Amino acid sequence: MITRIHSWHGRAVKLVAILRHPVYRRALRLGVAASTEHADTPLPYDYATVVDVGANRGQFALLAATRFPRARIICFEPLETARATIDRLFTDDNRVDVVGVAVAASARPSHLFVSRSDDSSSLLAPTDLQTSTFRDTEVVEEIRVTTERLDVLLDRDSLVRPTLLKIDAQGAELEVLSGAAGVLDNVDTILVECSFAEFYSGQSLADDVIRFLHPCGFRLTALMSAYADASGQVLQADLVFAREPTKI
Repeated sequence: MITRIHSWHGRAVKLVAILRHPVYRRALRLGVAASTEHADTPLPYDYATVVDVGANRGQFALLAATRFPRARIICFEPLETARATIDRLFTDDNRVDVVGVAVAASARPSHLFVSRSDDSSSLLAPTDLQTSTFRDTEVVEEIRVTTERLDVLLDRDSLVRPTLLKIDAQGAELEVLSGAAGVLDNVDTILVECSFAEFYSGQSLADDVIRFLHPCGFRLTALMSAYADASGQVLQADLVFAREPTKI
């Protein structure tokens, strides 16, 4: 069994936070629950650019648009239905751009394993651990997608700093980071969901991500929103990485 640390309390706090905020309440009518669990995540800047890889229906983008009101937000989401929700959510907000591409380490035709709960969809097949642990994460469809590198999709000179890179790629985190090598110098903070167990076949784990980012000048500064099993072993968490302070 896996439980989210303080899960019931966390859900109650999230619901209260959403209901207190008129923008979040309106978004809930579109089926979008703002990622209020990140409201207190230590993201140290008033970011000018937020890159949201794995944007799904705009849960994090919605929080970012509120928390960082001057930010340009670039969302990457391969699922058409999820992108349509982001478009409706930000129909009157020209700060938000939505790109319908799956981000990976190279450009190639690929398959996206679409789960019943579409925010768990991945370029990697879910393992039995994933489907037995998280409800509604079984694959209901496989669709063809095109992948591309982030440093091809983004013009580094257009990434006005400070820049936040958020990654929620369901096991493909290292693929995303490998394909972002050419723009990482323009990124100041990285927020990435990582696993400590194999929820997707062949996925990168948290220690792989840490080892990749360390020589790039990023240090792990926080571990948030942890999931743990009954013994207390953390199996999944959001990790925050920050580069050494520089002039921005």
